[in-house]
Amino acid sequence: MKKSELVFIPSPGLSHLIPTVETAKLLLLRDSRLAITVLLLPPIFKDPNAEIYSISTSISLTPDVKSPTSSQKSKIPASLLGHQHHTSTRAKLSSILFPPAASFLHNSRWDIILILTLAAVVLDIFCTEFISVAAEFDLPAYLFFTSGAICLGLCQHLVSLRFDHNEDVTRYKNAEVDLPVPYFSLPVPAKVLPAVMVDEAFLPEIYLSHFKRFSEMKGVLINTFYDMEPYAVESLLSDDKTPEIYPVGPVLKVESKCFDEDDDVKKWLDDQPENSVVFLCFGTLGIFDEKQVREIAKGLENCGSRFLWSLKKRENSELEREESEYFEGFLERTKGSGRVMGWAPQAAVLAHPAVGGFVSHCGWNSILEGVWFGVPMATFPMHAEQQLNAFYLVKELGMAEVITLDYQMDVTGEKPPESVGWEVIAGAIRRLMASEGGSGMKRKVEEMGKKAREALVEGGTSYNALTLFIEDVMKNRD
Repeated sequence: MKKSELVFIPSPGLSHLIPTVETAKLLLLRDSRLAITVLLLPPIFKDPNAEIYSISTSISLTPDVKSPTSSQKSKIPASLLGHQHHTSTRAKLSSILFPPAASFLHNSRWDIILILTLAAVVLDIFCTEFISVAAEFDLPAYLFFTSGAICLGLCQHLVSLRFDHNEDVTRYKNAEVDLPVPYFSLPVPAKVLPAVMVDEAFLPEIYLSHFKRFSEMKGVLINTFYDMEPYAVESLLSDDKTPEIYPVGPVLKVESKCFDEDDDVKKWLDDQPENSVVFLCFGTLGIFDEKQVREIAKGLENCGSRFLWSLKKRENSELEREESEYFEGFLERTKGSGRVMGWAPQAAVLAHPAVGGFVSHCGWNSILEGVWFGVPMATFPMHAEQQLNAFYLVKELGMAEVITLDYQMDVTGEKPPESVGWEVIAGAIRRLMASEGGSGMKRKVEEMGKKAREALVEGGTSYNALTLFIEDVMKNRD
């Protein structure tokens, strides 16, 4: 039996890795002619939730998904991943294309020999340097973009400003201006632009160079669905310089680690009224400084809602000591109305009927999960493209309350962000948890969640887009 093999190369971070693996599994379910290898590059830095990373890199891979890994840790920026692993990736592709004699894949369940034909390479946006490796073997390269169409469109717009019009885009750093961006129906405030694209401290020229290679791709899979971003998707589709676009999302791992039967947090949630709990979770890297943690705690104490707060530990710090330093009796005073925990099974929490609101860092995967489970959000972005996502949620979709739109983590040490005050936090949570869901907000999110499910079933927009992608891949082996 002859199979067409795809090689996926994701960035080594949870927000990139998990949707990549889930997409690979989805493709295998859709078409038995496919086989997939996921090349796992070494982590860029030590993850404060390393044990979660370990779990995620081994998620229930089917026999046709192979995931060779490296035990070494990479200490380079994400933007240089391709350069660092150029040689090893070339060697891996060569071994797939030209296997040793008689080294075919034997499937004992069916008692047949599977002959693999490498059909394409599917790259993460920070692995675009591997386009040249694919070209050496005369293989087409596709992009799997793990964020939304709005982010992809904005980055293409900044690439055009920088390389086509020779504009210094760093002038937009913290600028008090609104930009007309073709992929948005509203002007975009400069303060919500991704810092890595406009802040000289992040070497934006390097990051933009990845997006500059966008036009070299044969096609682009985007983890979104048409009804979530119709304006951006239509703009990308109508752009003559844009490769073929395949909005195939939402690709989620909604069955990710659920509660254990004896989990006391689940038992606590089971005892709460429906839609009464606000859930706070800020992603793998969502670690605040002491002052901001105190403000969040005071906001929760004064908002009048039950809460469940996923609070990440600072490195080299014990949660018990942090509780003593930060909270000053907060845990004892809110014992009946709230819970504070470390890592949380986010999808399982959002799926629980007691949860009626979600205070989020606005990472794209978290937004899609919130939509999937019909939970309205409040925005507290921290880094990457999260400020842009927050702006889109609030201003264009009306599916979130504003806590902040332009908070930026202090990763350079240049200037710590100003803390968001507890009054602002408490007020936003009150609006979020209001019975009407904030001007029909809950209804809007639930309707979008319904559209997300419709997009994935046969005949849906994402289902059809994935079909078109598979058909294009199959042409590559002819």
